[in-house]
Amino acid sequence: MKFEFQVQTKIQKPVREVFDAVYNPRKLEGYFTTKSASAPLDEGTTVMWEFADHPGAFPVHVRKVVPNELIVLEWAAGEGGYDTRVEMRFVQLDAESTMVTIAESGWKENERGLKDSYGNCQGWMNMSCCLKAYLEYGINLRKGFF
Repeated sequence: MKFEFQVQTKIQKPVREVFDAVYNPRKLEGYFTTKSASAPLDEGTTVMWEFADHPGAFPVHVRKVVPNELIVLEWAAGEGGYDTRVEMRFVQLDAESTMVTIAESGWKENERGLKDSYGNCQGWMNMSCCLKAYLEYGINLRKGFF
C-alpha cells in the first residue's frame, strides 16, 4: 500500500490572493512558518522554513510553480534519507472562492513511513485551516496552537 494523502479546503478569496499567501514568505510567516520563510517559492530554488513550535529549519525544494495553479515541493521525510513530494493545487471556483488541495506522497512503506505520513497529513490540514483563517478573518491560528 502506498502511503499518500490529500486534504482540501475551500477559501473564500480569489485564487491570486490564496496562491500569493502560500508563495509569498512574509504572508506564509503570518499563519504557517511562524518563525521564518527564507524566500518566495520560486521554481528551482531551495527555501528554508522555520517554525516557532518546532526546532530547526527545514529545507524545502521547489520543483514546479504554475502561478495561481500549482506548487510542487520536495522535502525530507521524517526518518530522513529521502524526500517526499507535496503538490498544492489552487482551483478558482468563482470570482471570490478557491479550492486548495494539498497532496503528499513518497514515504517508505514501513511503520515509520506510515507514522510520518499521518503526522504530515495532520500538519497540512492544520496549514490549510490556518490559511483559511488568515485570509478570511485576519487571524493566526498557529499562535499558541502547539
